[in-house]
This record gives sequence, structure tokens and C-alpha cells, in this order.
Amino acid sequence: MSAALAQALHRLGEEGSTGVLRAGDGEFHLVRGAVASVGCGRTIGLDRLVVEAGVATAEDWRRAGAGDPGPLLDRPRLETLAVLSVFDAAYFLLASAGEPEFRPAPEHWLAPVCHIAPRALVHECERRTDNDHGPWSADLVTEVAVVPVRRVERNRVVLTGSQAEVLAAADTRRSIADIARDLGRTTYGCLVAVRDLTTVGLIEPPAPVPMAEAAQRPGRHLALAPEPVEATTEHGVPQSMPVTTPVLPRRIPSASVGGFHPRGTGERTGRHAVDEEATASVHYRGTHSSAYQPERWKQLDRETLVRLKAALEELA
Repeated sequence: MSAALAQALHRLGEEGSTGVLRAGDGEFHLVRGAVASVGCGRTIGLDRLVVEAGVATAEDWRRAGAGDPGPLLDRPRLETLAVLSVFDAAYFLLASAGEPEFRPAPEHWLAPVCHIAPRALVHECERRTDNDHGPWSADLVTEVAVVPVRRVERNRVVLTGSQAEVLAAADTRRSIADIARDLGRTTYGCLVAVRDLTTVGLIEPPAPVPMAEAAQRPGRHLALAPEPVEATTEHGVPQSMPVTTPVLPRRIPSASVGGFHPRGTGERTGRHAVDEEATASVHYRGTHSSAYQPERWKQLDRETLVRLKAALEELA
């Protein structure tokens, strides 16, 4: 985790600052010391999440960004998706290097429904980092294609709906970030699903990134490449030939993950998923709960419930 970025967030939170903190390929929008929105080039934007979830149309979102949110701020699912988007983008920004730069700016329009203390945000990202396992690190979400195995070594593997969705989208070409954008899901949620699918032997471990390509990426901490040794062609002309031995990630021993759920969660479907979403919305509204007027819940189809369940599991 970037200590400089975490310290900057803590300081701005204590000072009650309002503005934009730029870091790496993203930015944090703070309003009176609280984080209202976070964007990252490796994650899906909140605009796409709300459209995919049916919370708003693209035109509704455009008007809100122009200063006319209308009834959009009164929709409880917007709060849940806004919090998911903040945690998703912050996880990847805090995992990358780079000097943060803060500039004062007007208040972000999402401040009435999303106001997360920087300490709480950093703590959640640390928790997610502590739970990292397997060969898929955060910096690989845009660098390596997800490749399903050709032959399954097990007779039976039980998957959650989110894992099955990610596995179906793996086509040997798209990265985790690409799959997240195509499915309209958070990048962190897809990263966790790929890790679990790799553990049970349904996804190939990521191939090592060539040193020449990695060296061109900004913000990377790299070990020195091995010194080249002199070799000669058949005509006796010296040529440089680096001696390298690629180290493949160690495959995690297979273990049954039937019905896998993140820590502290259980199976929630149907009405329970809808009720929990409404509860989370009221919780994150905080001091604005007195003005909260819940919208009338509508019947949701199965695909929407699967996506909603995956989103709630990330918050647990």
C-alpha cells in the first residue's frame, strides 16, 4: 500500500479539505474531509454501474454531472453502488506507487449520498490487501489475459453465480479489467472471482510479464535485470544474450470451495438480498437519514439479483 497516499488522505480528512487528490491513474474527490467519489483507470466507473443496475439512464447521469441530479440522489441503490465504486477504485490506487497531488475544487455532487471517512477507506483497503492470495496480484488486472483451463481435473466443482459469470467471460484475450467492464461489475469483485477459480483449477495461473514490458510501465518497483553474458554467433561475432529463468507462479493446492462466500457472509438471494441493500443504503446515508424517503421496490429479475448479491458480498 502507498504510504504517501494513505498519509495524504488521513491529513486531508483531519483538515476537512474539499478538492481533488490525484494519484497514479485516478483521483479522490473529498468534501469537507470525507471521500465522496474515487475514479481509477483500471476500474469500471460509477456511471456504468448505475446504468447496468438500472438505477439511472445515461442521460440521467449526464444531467447529474452537469449539476441537475433531480430525484437520482433519493434512490437508495445509488448509495450502495457509490460506496462499492469508491472501495473498488481506492483499492487499486492505494496499491500503486506515485506521489499524490491535491488541488482545491468545488464539492462533488455525490457528497449527499456518499461520505466515507479516509481512515475507514484505508482500513478497508488494508483488509482487502491482507486477504490477497494466489498468483493474481492487483497490478495484473490490466496486464494479463484470463485463460480458462482446457481440461478440468475434477468431476464436480460448485461455483457461485458471480464466479460462473466471470468464468464464462474468460476467453484467453480479455484481462480482468476488460471482463469487469464487459459484465458491468467491479474490478475487485472480478479479481477475487479469478483468484478463486484459479485455486480450484478452472483458470490458468497468470503468465509472467516480460521484464522489457514491465520496465516501461510507470510507477513499478522492479528488481534489476540479470547481467547479459557474451555469446558468439557461428561466425564468432559477440552478441548479448541475457540469461533469465522465468519463475512461474506456484499453483495453489486445490481445495473444495463449493458455495464459496467472502468472510462474514452467507448465501443471500431473492428478497433477502433486496432487504440488505436497502439497509446498507440507510447506513451509509448517515446524518441524512432523517430526509430519507425509500423508493418503492420493484420485482427484480434473476440476473439483477445475481449482480446485486455479488456487490453486497464485496462490502461484507
